[in-house]
Amino acid sequence: MKKSSTPLAAWLVLIAILTVPAMAMAQKEFTLEDLNFGGTNYRNMIPENLYTTWWGDRLMYQEAEDGGELSLKDGSRRQLFTLEEVNSQLSQCHIDTTFHTAYDAEYPYPGQPLVLLRNPKWQVLFNFETKKIEHSLSIDEAHAIDWSPASRAMAYVKGQQLYVRTADGQEKQLTDDGSRDIVYGQSVHRDEFGIEKGTFWSPDGQRLAFYRMDQSMVTDYPQVDIDARIARHEPDKYPMAGETSHQVTVGVYDLKTGTTRYLQAGDPVDRYFTNIAWSPDAETVYMFELNRDQNDCRLVAYDAASGQKKAEIYREVHPKYVEPLHPICFLPWDNSKFILQSQKDGYNHLYLYDTQGKELRQITKGKYVVMDVLGFNKKQKTVIIQSNEKSPIQSNLYAVSIANGHSTPLDNGHGYHYGELSASGTYVVDRYSEPDVPRNINVTPTSGAHPAAAAKRILTAGDPWADYAIPSYECGTIKAADGTTDLYYRMVKPADFDSTKKYPTVVYVYGGPHAHNVDARWHYGSRSWETYMAQKGYLLFILDNRGSENRGRDFEQVTFRQLGQVEMEDQMCGVDFLKSLPYVDADRMGVHGWSFGGFMTITLMVNHPEVFKVGVAGGPVIDWKWYEVMYGERYMDTPQDNPEGYAKTSLIGKAKDLKGKLQIITGYNDPTVVPQHCLSFLAACIEEGTQPDFFVYPGEPHNMRGHQSVHLHERITQYFEDYLK
Repeated sequence: MKKSSTPLAAWLVLIAILTVPAMAMAQKEFTLEDLNFGGTNYRNMIPENLYTTWWGDRLMYQEAEDGGELSLKDGSRRQLFTLEEVNSQLSQCHIDTTFHTAYDAEYPYPGQPLVLLRNPKWQVLFNFETKKIEHSLSIDEAHAIDWSPASRAMAYVKGQQLYVRTADGQEKQLTDDGSRDIVYGQSVHRDEFGIEKGTFWSPDGQRLAFYRMDQSMVTDYPQVDIDARIARHEPDKYPMAGETSHQVTVGVYDLKTGTTRYLQAGDPVDRYFTNIAWSPDAETVYMFELNRDQNDCRLVAYDAASGQKKAEIYREVHPKYVEPLHPICFLPWDNSKFILQSQKDGYNHLYLYDTQGKELRQITKGKYVVMDVLGFNKKQKTVIIQSNEKSPIQSNLYAVSIANGHSTPLDNGHGYHYGELSASGTYVVDRYSEPDVPRNINVTPTSGAHPAAAAKRILTAGDPWADYAIPSYECGTIKAADGTTDLYYRMVKPADFDSTKKYPTVVYVYGGPHAHNVDARWHYGSRSWETYMAQKGYLLFILDNRGSENRGRDFEQVTFRQLGQVEMEDQMCGVDFLKSLPYVDADRMGVHGWSFGGFMTITLMVNHPEVFKVGVAGGPVIDWKWYEVMYGERYMDTPQDNPEGYAKTSLIGKAKDLKGKLQIITGYNDPTVVPQHCLSFLAACIEEGTQPDFFVYPGEPHNMRGHQSVHLHERITQYFEDYLK
């Protein structure tokens, strides 16, 4: 046997290399271009997805260049149209536009081979059997577009006026006084109370309810456009807490008669109108009406033809506030009954009412929150819901009997699930993730003894981070400052975590209502910036304090009239927990948050300067008297009625207590938390001799858009690198 000439040392090196685990050799480091949504490589770093929609009870896939059907048996695809076919027909019909994506394709007519496509200029119905365009409408220069499949009429706003275009292309201008002061057909009340749009078609598409908002009496906030040769004044209408608010009325346009009637709801001063719904026969409009104090809510029915009030159907009052967020929803098999959502027993649940206002039964009940109503299974007479009955940090799907409230699980009982229901409610697309599952998509029947067992998997996403050094993501609970309430936290540790070392720790905080940070999704819902920071050697700690969402009315309302105080107490319980851990360096503790989280960041910095060495506050509220009426007064009442609460929560008087390094960041044209907040705090700091840092993103709103978000998060990171590490 021939002797090898390779030296022994070289063989030993080669053997060592070959025996290193494959994963250790493949470890990559993240960049913000990978992790941030504005990054150049972000799309490759998120779990694979499959875009779908329903055509009746047939599941359709949505792709960039084509659309078609997904088999519910084996997941195979059958292509039904391509954009090349659609664009060829557009050319032949002399329609001057081109479609570049089919990701938003819709199939509005079960049983009819028609796909609806939109781009900024046109909307078309394409027959994928005949390969012909059956219907088209120009939408160029229009916005707030709302199309009725029933009548094929379209409502839209153009040049500040509200229009309707009928299926045959006839355009009708409904208003002539639209202006910056008089706003038609768009979201009102600053998108509070679940409001997302301003037009509402009747089920038959023959009547259109719409908002009219008179904001002429609202004070201008002086925003500035710096892109002009000489900067221009571009003010926003911004009603601050305790100041004069806008006035809203609701009109109903009738396509058959060509007339408009306004609902006779009385004086609109200091009232909110929301959650507009139609009766199935299109004869009645239902609307929740709320007083300015937001503690007296009424559901009122109006005659659609005359606008006259028919009846008050329901009333709910509460000493703190009532917050209607959902329109009533009629049973598809019984036009005389509807579902109403309310927190009146302490948690958001479903109640069955008749149109005379009689409560027939409470459908769901328990110490959990109904998070969404997806629709109905008409044959089984069940309502399909999303709730956190299993765990406060989960979201699961259920079919609930209208008759007796019996609940049937539709998923595996773990993780965080979102559903999309077919037209008849027979099937649901179940999109979910778990702490260690990036994304799965199932199609599940909504009936049977064990629907989840009959689910068909149509997507199992791989881990897009498999080749990277991934931090550890942990979840647990601590007790709130009341000593009894469980609060959920997430902790992110470096991939090479060593429990014998001490780590600088950053508390990421939001803490406000209508939001949460910790749940049972992939990595426990961790924000990608946390991964970036863990890679740089930090521990990240995130706690959902009392006042945040999905834990019931009392959990949220404990912060009433004193925003930031109970939240701060709970966050400091989190700090005590961190200090009990041997690997947390209590002398190197920082805090970061945005919006309400920016408010909490500065609140923590100035009230506990002995704890927090460094903070970065983005878009922070400084004093609630400068925030808008609807949100601000719901949680704080007015400055006139609650002067002690406003004084207690204001950060202006706390400027003198700033000890650590604080960077404040804002969008220069923020219409949500207006720049007066940051600038007033800076002025107070100057007077007191304290030294925060300040950075502005010119032209940006409340959150940084596009690639500017990468710049923002690099800046946040660098601040901690400079002063905490």
